[in-house]
Amino acid sequence: MGIQVKQIVLRQIQMPLVHFFETSFSRTYARDMVLVEAIAEDGLSGWGEVTAGENPFYNEEWFESAWLILKHYVAPRVLHHEFGSPSDVYARTAHIRGHFMARGGFEAAVWDLEARRQNIPLWKLIGGGSRREIPCGVSIGIQDTIDELLGKIEKELNDGYQRIKVKIKPGWDVEAIRAIRKRFPKILLMGDANSAYTLKDIDLLKQLDEFDLMMIEQPLAHDEIYDHAELQSQLKTPICLDECIRDAHQAEQAIRIGAAKIINIKLGRVGGFAGAKAVHDVAMKHNIPVWCGGMLEAGIGRAHNIALATLPNFTLPGDISASKRYWKRDIIDPWVETTSNGTIAIRDDVGFGYPIDHDFLKSVTVREETLS
Repeated sequence: MGIQVKQIVLRQIQMPLVHFFETSFSRTYARDMVLVEAIAEDGLSGWGEVTAGENPFYNEEWFESAWLILKHYVAPRVLHHEFGSPSDVYARTAHIRGHFMARGGFEAAVWDLEARRQNIPLWKLIGGGSRREIPCGVSIGIQDTIDELLGKIEKELNDGYQRIKVKIKPGWDVEAIRAIRKRFPKILLMGDANSAYTLKDIDLLKQLDEFDLMMIEQPLAHDEIYDHAELQSQLKTPICLDECIRDAHQAEQAIRIGAAKIINIKLGRVGGFAGAKAVHDVAMKHNIPVWCGGMLEAGIGRAHNIALATLPNFTLPGDISASKRYWKRDIIDPWVETTSNGTIAIRDDVGFGYPIDHDFLKSVTVREETLS
């Protein structure tokens, strides 16, 4: 019997961050997120989280656009439609150009629903399980001073995290990385530019080669695959693509022309698990390692990332870290926690693996709508 969703419940939640998070394009103090609950005919629910931010700066999406896309375009197309598999959701919503995060939030909910129908963990349903513990790294935003940056790195290393990623932008790049390397000469370190540079900055970016970085993530514009190939030909440091890669075809193109030696896979950016698995498989075919990126997710999205990172080619520590790094209280209970070795142990509970804290969820919900 196929999968039919009879109702979709959209919830907008608001949660303040423990500490602001700054990238090259904005500083975030709190998150507005859209949760998607997909309810089947028998009343069983699956849950997804839309990873769009508060502004259309990372990509064209933000939480308000996601709400409208889900309500006016996704829901009419998917409600009461019989899906043979959660993999079919991607194609069913493909008539919507872009808006992968909105579409992916619903798609992830259907994967969670089907895992619950089969009474198995989500990681098993997607074909994961290559590891029982996920190696974890952290992403550290731009700070007010280099001393503050070094202090935060020291704290994360003391907590056991295996890899440090720092956000960079013009004016906060070479000297910040140099200071980190002087204090911590042996750590796994990478820089993430979020498209802050152009090819005119080649000479500056070449200076980063001296610091033995694991990678520079998305240094150029979100749609500049060709320019990244030009830049990679002049850098020793591997380039990792993030915003440029929205589907498996773009991953194949980037790999073929030498634009990426590493790919960051974000569940929302590629439209959900089916898209993520397709990008993963293309990269693995070409021996290009991948890792799981983060978008300041709450517990549901974080749990989905954990399941994704059990696929075999996720060989590098990702941005999946403990709930407490971002939230005073999470919408799941227990929270996501890391071990002293900087890993997250895989849970065998059904679905995405963590019970929802419904009382707290209700307290942070500012808008709710049922679509049927």
